[in-house]
Amino acid sequence: MLGPIFMREVVTVPRRAGHHAGRAAVVGLLAILGVTTWQATVGFARDATLGETAAFGLLLFQIVAFVQLLLTLFFAAMSAAGAVSQEKDRRTFILLLLTDMRDYEIVLGKLLGSLLPILTQILVTAPVLSLLLFLGGIDPEQVLQTVLVLAASAVAAGSLGGLVALWRERTFQALALAVLFLVLYVCVVQALGAVGPALDPDADWFQVQAWLDPFVTMQSVLAPPAEGWGALAPAYGFVLVMVGWCAVLNGIGIWKLRKWNPSGEPIMQREGADATLDTDESIEVEKRAKAHAAPGALREVWANPVLWREVRTLAYGRRPLLVKLAYGTVLAMILYFAVTELNRPGGRPSFAAAYGMVPVVVLSLLLVAAQAATSITSERDTGALDVLLVTDISPREFVFGKIWGVVYNCKEYLIPPLILALFYAVRGALARTGPGAGAGEVAEANFGPLVAVCGAVAVLFAFAIVLGLHVSLRVINSRLAIGNTLGTVFFLSVGTLICIYLIVVNGGSFANQWLSFISFLVLGIGGLLYVLSADRPSQALTLASVLCPVAMFYCVANILIAKPGTDESADPLVPFLALGGAFGVAIAAMLVPLLSEFDVSLGRTTQPNEE
Repeated sequence: MLGPIFMREVVTVPRRAGHHAGRAAVVGLLAILGVTTWQATVGFARDATLGETAAFGLLLFQIVAFVQLLLTLFFAAMSAAGAVSQEKDRRTFILLLLTDMRDYEIVLGKLLGSLLPILTQILVTAPVLSLLLFLGGIDPEQVLQTVLVLAASAVAAGSLGGLVALWRERTFQALALAVLFLVLYVCVVQALGAVGPALDPDADWFQVQAWLDPFVTMQSVLAPPAEGWGALAPAYGFVLVMVGWCAVLNGIGIWKLRKWNPSGEPIMQREGADATLDTDESIEVEKRAKAHAAPGALREVWANPVLWREVRTLAYGRRPLLVKLAYGTVLAMILYFAVTELNRPGGRPSFAAAYGMVPVVVLSLLLVAAQAATSITSERDTGALDVLLVTDISPREFVFGKIWGVVYNCKEYLIPPLILALFYAVRGALARTGPGAGAGEVAEANFGPLVAVCGAVAVLFAFAIVLGLHVSLRVINSRLAIGNTLGTVFFLSVGTLICIYLIVVNGGSFANQWLSFISFLVLGIGGLLYVLSADRPSQALTLASVLCPVAMFYCVANILIAKPGTDESADPLVPFLALGGAFGVAIAAMLVPLLSEFDVSLGRTTQPNEE
């Protein structure tokens, strides 16, 4: 029924090298979260009571459910969008349209085939969640509802990513719009809780949110009312709504499949049977020259043709303003929430600047990393990269042309976090000052943190750009290269947030969680070492893999628990130097081989001491 595309994925997914390792890694991560939660609630110094055991089971259940929901939404959208975009970049998607497969077989086959590994991971965690029933505090129906919400969220996010990829012709636009539309959907549904009561005070807007927002739905599953829901539980309503969304999104994709595709492909007109050659050879030569010449006025190419192409042509698809408009809309909604928290009537919350800086920086990092990775993968899939590498363009021109091209095309994503940091500094949110402090005192106190924050953000952006180029040039599989790049940025962000949550949950204590934090660091170092080194390790990349997770964790600890018992952080200069030094080493370890030993770093040739 689903066609040969889906059946091929069913047969080949279990045969992939990382399939079983990925399933084992998920179970291992759950085990680490379990040990961490046990230390946060009970510890190993005494025996737990029945009530403490139940509280531990419920807390672990909540952490696992929310972490898995966040990962599922992101990777489902990326996987579905990447599966279709890779076919388009390789010019094989049009071959699917030429077969006798029906439209729904192509659309649903690519969607479910790309989501098969994610749905398998959800099924793997279901028995682990079921084991928590023995600890108490959890109902079997909660486990069932959690699995249903995760599965429905994965299919809905994948349907959104697949539809965007069918619509747009370039990989970067597909990935960026999939992420932005997903974030925009969550923001709009969250806004219903604030705007809805003003429109209709009698309506149950929490019920509406619970049927639309996966995070609100998951919260209702984990904390149901004592008397029960009475009618249909929000989890089942959410599943029904997501089924409807999936039907609409995939229906549009099936309807528009052959109208959107092929898009932007040149159509070569054959000469008719009655066409004759012109007897005048000069006229014939002129006709051929016009046939193969690009239309329009002749444009002068810069000294670096790679940079010229990145800046002066539509290298990343038509209508690039669409992505920037979506980013601006999401940015406006995030800033509205951040400013509202900053001006809260009851007083400014602790670490108020993080409410705006964290989501904006993470979103910008993902977009910048996607731009950097797809700048290489798109050319490789079209066959242009190999042609480009045999020209007389030097490695320096190629690498820096790509880097500055990414910076130019992503300037709308790089500037807002810096402006937002300046805004928080002007409002005095980066450093604590007394109630009666004047403007000069506030500016003096916030100047140092502003320099440190802007410097750290700039270093992270540089790391994301170079990481995208480094991974995409080393990994031949474009889908894997994009996944490794975005996954590294995502896990660095999410892993940091998990560490922050564990510290906050445990009352700001580091001593009770040191074993878990070491486990997280070991996992982070191992994952980063795999992404950076792959099959061509080096001492510099190994050192960078160790330094980056340690530096991130050091910065988190300095911000949260530098001065125990207060909301004040330590001097921002030392964390900034630690972060800048660690990620600077990583940038140098990736960039220097690309400039000095370009062919060796790509694996196109070997060093003299290699066999």
